[in-house]
Amino acid sequence: MGIKAALPRYELFLYAAVLGVALIWAGSWISEASSENVNKKTFKESVKPGWHYFGRKMDVADFEWMMWFSTFRNHILFALVGHVIFAKIFTIIAPKHRSLIFAMYGGLAVLVTMGWTFMALVLSHCIILYSVAMVKKKWMCFAAGLSTLASIKLEPYNSWQEALVTGSFDLQDVLFYGGCGFSIMRCMSFALENCEKKDGNYTFCDLLKYNFYLPFFFFGPIMTFDRYHVQANNTQLTRKEREMWNITTKALLHLGVILVVDVFFHYLYILTIPSDMKLVTKLSDWCLAGLAYSNLVYDWVKAAVMFGVINTVATLDHLDPPQPPKCITMLYVFAETHFDRGINDWLCKYVYDYIGCDHDNIFKELLATICTFAVTTLWLGPCELVYIWSFFNCFGLNFELWVAKFFSLPPFSMIEGSMGEAMSRRIRGVFNAANFWAIVLYNVLSLNSLEFAKTVGRRLIFKGFPLSTLSVLFVTYCGVQLVKERERQQALQEEPEPATPVDGAKEKAE
Repeated sequence: MGIKAALPRYELFLYAAVLGVALIWAGSWISEASSENVNKKTFKESVKPGWHYFGRKMDVADFEWMMWFSTFRNHILFALVGHVIFAKIFTIIAPKHRSLIFAMYGGLAVLVTMGWTFMALVLSHCIILYSVAMVKKKWMCFAAGLSTLASIKLEPYNSWQEALVTGSFDLQDVLFYGGCGFSIMRCMSFALENCEKKDGNYTFCDLLKYNFYLPFFFFGPIMTFDRYHVQANNTQLTRKEREMWNITTKALLHLGVILVVDVFFHYLYILTIPSDMKLVTKLSDWCLAGLAYSNLVYDWVKAAVMFGVINTVATLDHLDPPQPPKCITMLYVFAETHFDRGINDWLCKYVYDYIGCDHDNIFKELLATICTFAVTTLWLGPCELVYIWSFFNCFGLNFELWVAKFFSLPPFSMIEGSMGEAMSRRIRGVFNAANFWAIVLYNVLSLNSLEFAKTVGRRLIFKGFPLSTLSVLFVTYCGVQLVKERERQQALQEEPEPATPVDGAKEKAE
């Protein structure tokens, strides 16, 4: 209820004004804290000289961002540009064999980059899971796949395998875990899809063509086998109207976002400040709230840009890859919370939706979420922080269903039914605002540290009550209502237009 409920325009303008002022206010606190502590000893390792145009140091705490857009930028660009040129030439020459050409280039690039021992290790994973796939038993595919995944995530097996392939190349350890992890998940997707195939089996060549597509190989996103197999073997290669214009626009947008993020890193040390807990305890409540929120927004931006760059290459290859994750600002329910849409789609298809079915039964939903987060924990690498993250997000997902079920019972459902849709939307917005901060706190601990998340929670819930708590919730409520308004307008646009009496008369006449 309430998706079509429109709020007065002046009320929405008020919400936008409050949210804008609050973001500027919190940003000013973070900027002040960054400027005053730029020369601290604890900042020495993660705050380095930046662009000389600004004359300021830059936050370089995120290794992944610096790897992609600074340290190894040229290497990644060289590999992706080479793939685009190679793929384009052979797509024109031999469109029927383009998936094989993709795999040959990808396999050669992996071999040159990582060496023959890594290639042999990946091929051994492929052979094991292909052999199990021929049995066409899903439980065996899961058992073999998860066991193989555990072998690169748990000691002492991961150290033994890593020692076989790491060398003098600085990025080899990152590429090892990324390449092996994504490769195993792709092999599991192949095996599970083979179980669904009614007549015969997919070939080992199909698996290799799927697994060694270079843009997805090391960093994802994961595209399930059924989708990739159909799209990569499609020989009717046509472009939609203005598709190349859209691809170019997205590429330029990604470049613009990269530059904007780098500029922000010169003024807002949002990644370095949370690592200094002595400084964190001295910051204002608004500064802490802004840090927690901005860290999640940044993580979304990073995922959107990195996957966006890869997706641009995949789109040039006539593929429809998983889209970037939904912006954290747009999230107020755990059911839509994810930072990697590829992994999210994989988990939903093979675990969450498979067990939970329509997600209406409380016990099935509990089992589905436990299994989903168990696989996610193994994927991320079991450790105390991941256990805590998984527990709270699993609880949040189930608690939403429990609350929804509870308030769907009389007399609550009758009370909501008797009130107007606009009022229902406002009341739901209050709960959504609280839920938003639960999402922030449950996820910021995996991005920064458990101590930082606990400090933010204590300050906003206990020490800052009632002024800081209620003011932050009110600002969040304003943001939630703006998001709901955007969703309302999108829902109205997607609704089919009602047939006019003239149209109805024409249909009857026909």
